[in-house]
Amino acid sequence: MQKHVDVAFATCSDNLPKLRVFRIMKQEDSVLYFATSAQKAVYRELKQNPHVELLASEGDISVRCSGTVSFDVDEATKRWIYEHNDVLSRLYDSYDKMEYFYMPIAEMDYYDLAPTPPIIQHFDLRK
Repeated sequence: MQKHVDVAFATCSDNLPKLRVFRIMKQEDSVLYFATSAQKAVYRELKQNPHVELLASEGDISVRCSGTVSFDVDEATKRWIYEHNDVLSRLYDSYDKMEYFYMPIAEMDYYDLAPTPPIIQHFDLRK
């Protein structure tokens, strides 16, 4: 996951899946941090239903993660994310113009389809 900052990010709204590309802004072990605008649909979707999945893929390898997001991000982390992700400063003139959230990875599935048989592993990180 540390090599892939852009992931497919799935939420749910009105019982329908919503998928978009999202950028991981920071990773600490199995916790992923993100930023968005309170004006975007994804923010409203996450506030209504904080359960998400994401998918990173390259070649024959893919990693799917699921978890529950929280908007309880401390000020120092918000500032770090803003200062270390240049795309944010191009879109917003201050770190406090955004909403920050994180997702502790609860479950992760790893797929490597190159070998025969394929390597498929499931990890439950809630333990």
